Amino acid sequence: MPKMKTHKGTAKRFKITGSGKIKRGNAFKSHILEKKSPKRKRAFRAASLVHPSDTNVIKKNLGIG
Repeated sequence: MPKMKTHKGTAKRFKITGSGKIKRGNAFKSHILEKKSPKRKRAFRAASLVHPSDTNVIKKNLGIG
């Protein structure tokens, strides 16, 4: 059985925290920013956690799970 390869698109988008949760960046922050409030744009900077129902697929793509 060959080794599992890391899905590089997934590896660029997600990071694993120390406790094993998965961090992700937020969408909607790259263009059409004039109509979005400054508060909303600041909130896009902070990373979010991936929903638990999606973690198994992402971990599999990262070669962890």
